Amino acid sequence: MLAYLIRRLFAVVVMLVVIMLVVFGIFFLIPKWTGVDPATMYVGKQSDQAALDAVREKLQLDQPIFVQIWDFFKGIVAGRTYSGGGEVTHCAAPCFGYSFRSEQAIWPQLTDRLPVTVSLAVGAAVLWVVFGVAAGVLSALKRGSVWDRGAMLVALSGVSLPIYFTGMLAAAIFHFGLGWFDPKYVPIEESVTGWAGGLILPWVTLAFLYAAMYARITRATMLDVLGEDYIRTARAKGLTETKVIGKHAMRSTMTPILTMLGMDLGAMIGGAILTETTYSLPGLGQAVLKAINERDLPVITGVVLITSLAVILANLLVDLLYAAIDPRVRLA
Repeated sequence: MLAYLIRRLFAVVVMLVVIMLVVFGIFFLIPKWTGVDPATMYVGKQSDQAALDAVREKLQLDQPIFVQIWDFFKGIVAGRTYSGGGEVTHCAAPCFGYSFRSEQAIWPQLTDRLPVTVSLAVGAAVLWVVFGVAAGVLSALKRGSVWDRGAMLVALSGVSLPIYFTGMLAAAIFHFGLGWFDPKYVPIEESVTGWAGGLILPWVTLAFLYAAMYARITRATMLDVLGEDYIRTARAKGLTETKVIGKHAMRSTMTPILTMLGMDLGAMIGGAILTETTYSLPGLGQAVLKAINERDLPVITGVVLITSLAVILANLLVDLLYAAIDPRVRLA
């Protein structure tokens, strides 16, 4: 198990380096190759040549490409110092640079918004895994029943309806109509009930789409597993249905579910953008949407790196859960 963990951690480090290289190339090399000067984005198109030269010197855009790559990595790991025009600015690690628009350090801006997106993502993930898997298992056990048909109809609706439509409909009914929930973000350290109450509608909105997909894949997988020989053998030995389903069938069913969970975290930022915009939540989704509209490359870079790190760590956790569920994975 220790050797397996070391291999996975080494793969994580390599993947992080590759991702940082790709991100640097996309946001700093490709614009140059296409004739777009990042310094122009920083100072605006109406600036004079002296201002552009000063920005290039301060941001070290006039340095060779290998020097820029080294400074980019060094800034993330150990911090970075910007100097130009007699002004020296130190950016503490992890340094993602400064916003082209607000001229503020990126990391503090993102860390202020990160708890909102993490709260939204974790809460929604818990809901869609619990209710999606439970609905799928019950549908498989009651195949062809009214529950099965009703649950799959709801799942089909969840897959078909876009997030912004579900969010607007939920807000119209439960917030503006019934007045039950007020979708807003309250820091958990201020009030746990206020934090949970303000995120119920965003959680349900984001979880509805994913829970529907998990219900469908769980039902299909469980039906296949229930037809396996070892399930019939377990029942023939006289094991209770609870043990057959919980101890044997669910172990095989959880493998594709964990695979989906690892991949879905990558798509979470897309759902977060729509959900946060619908409910005006000040998270990373709104920050990156604003940065895209304003062509604020450092902010987009920071969000991409944070999201990539979250996805890599989530997949590492999924791999470790694989090893816990199936001992054969440890020997792979």
